[in-house]
Amino acid sequence: MDTHAISRPTVEDAPDIHELVAVCDTAAIGVPDATLDDIADSLVDPGVDLGKDGWLARDAAGVLDGWAWAHRVGDSDLVEVDVIVRPGADGLAVGLWHLVLQRARELAAESGHDGVTVDIGVYQADEAKQALAKEHGFQPSTSFQRMRIDHDGPVEPPAVPEGVTLVTGEPEDVRREAHQIHQAGFADHYGFVKVDFDHWHARRQSQRATDWGQLVVARHEGRPAALLIGSNQFLADLDCGYVATLAVMPEFRGRGLGRFLLRHAFAADAARGRGGTVLHVDSNNTTPALGLYLSVGMRSVLAVDVWRCRIDG
Repeated sequence: MDTHAISRPTVEDAPDIHELVAVCDTAAIGVPDATLDDIADSLVDPGVDLGKDGWLARDAAGVLDGWAWAHRVGDSDLVEVDVIVRPGADGLAVGLWHLVLQRARELAAESGHDGVTVDIGVYQADEAKQALAKEHGFQPSTSFQRMRIDHDGPVEPPAVPEGVTLVTGEPEDVRREAHQIHQAGFADHYGFVKVDFDHWHARRQSQRATDWGQLVVARHEGRPAALLIGSNQFLADLDCGYVATLAVMPEFRGRGLGRFLLRHAFAADAARGRGGTVLHVDSNNTTPALGLYLSVGMRSVLAVDVWRCRIDG
């Protein structure tokens, strides 16, 4: 693979990976889009085996020029990958793409699948990476928008709907209700794969941005109805709260619970002194989520396309 030395990543490589990702993000969209904590979290994800699922590429001076990984989603045939190469490191990308796609096939086969569906996220502004994805047989599949609303001062909390009570995610039983709502509420969403509570909980527990006090379950007459999961993922770089998950049980849709929890998040983030709230939404979603976010004053600030390739066994 040209003149670069290939090795496996360790948690100690997080600063070097972060520097590389920041350079590549800046080249694509003008600013870094990941914090050191984001990178560190990805390296301790319980679903990732660093000895098999990741690669580093360093030049003769030891400078990290490439970072690539493959991650199976649950036990499905869906594998998420990424290949990040420093601008100017000509010839490196081809070899790293080969490694991640080969690992994607292996991961799917390990779960008993005859083929693999591979997803990679690409900024809409990153034409060079789009071209590489296309060369490897990928096509655009959906688009995710990063939405933001700014808070210039206190935000009035919304009135709690009749029959609704709110509980936070500190007790385990509330977290189990949250898992139940998430699995049902996202069942029809792009790329969703059902996972059990232990897997769902372990991934969140491993992330430094997780704050269980920002998990809110809305119960309607005692029944789990809707879910808001907030986190600190965008606090350090954007001074914003983050709505990581907003879900409503199918039988409780159409009652305004999603809008209520969204406004609840705005008020909570403003009370914490945060300059805004951000979230991500699949703009091709069959639910009217994008319209909801626009209607409450959010705006799109970044777009990421998901490119997909199907590789049969």
